[in-house]
Amino acid sequence: MENVTESYVFASLTIGGKEVPFITDAVVVSWLIMAVLIIASFILTRKLKKIPGSAQNFAESVVELISGICKNTIGHHWEGFVPYIGTVLLYIALCNVAGIFNIIPTGEFFSKYMHITALEHFEFPIRPPTKNFNVTLCLAFMSMAIVIFNEFRHKGFKGWLRGFYRPLPINGFVKALDYVIRPTSLCLRLFGNILGGFIVLELVYAAFPPAAPAIAGIYFDLFDGCLQAYVFVFLTMVYLQEAMETE
Repeated sequence: MENVTESYVFASLTIGGKEVPFITDAVVVSWLIMAVLIIASFILTRKLKKIPGSAQNFAESVVELISGICKNTIGHHWEGFVPYIGTVLLYIALCNVAGIFNIIPTGEFFSKYMHITALEHFEFPIRPPTKNFNVTLCLAFMSMAIVIFNEFRHKGFKGWLRGFYRPLPINGFVKALDYVIRPTSLCLRLFGNILGGFIVLELVYAAFPPAAPAIAGIYFDLFDGCLQAYVFVFLTMVYLQEAMETE
């Protein structure tokens, strides 16, 4: 359990005499998830037909679901945010449930059962990238950058500036605080929930027979993972709606 919160480092850089992690398990798993999303998008959208098959039906259902969520939450101008919200939702959801696919044998397995001593120290843990604070921080900054950009775009500089002193001058302090609290909240909520669930599952794996971790994994990996992905994009959409609303 002492290494649960640590990242597995595949490559590092030496800067100022100190080793800085360059490629960690969070980076590699993120690459794999991005590759899965790109390949799935290509497969599901090629050869589109007026009478859709099962794959096209599935793709259209996902798009309609995300479009409906954006329309009901953002309101006006929702169409332009569907690609971003959909991509972030699918990416975070897959990141959160990545632990389910942690089926790659360790070096101990190769050495003990397959007698391959060269792979004795091989290890490639598939862990949720979102249990890494840096991943959730980047996602939060990215969402807030889009929120602020669209606030400028729809209100203009004068409209944005008016938000600092209307209806009361003290509103400027609250608005400035929002720019700090919102990304921090997005980041820590996702990071804390996924890391907490990961630690609980590791404790369950160590203390109980295989059936218990399987049942716990359904909740912490699947249900809670998808729920936290939805919460992240829902809050992003709420911030977008507030940023673009007119007086």
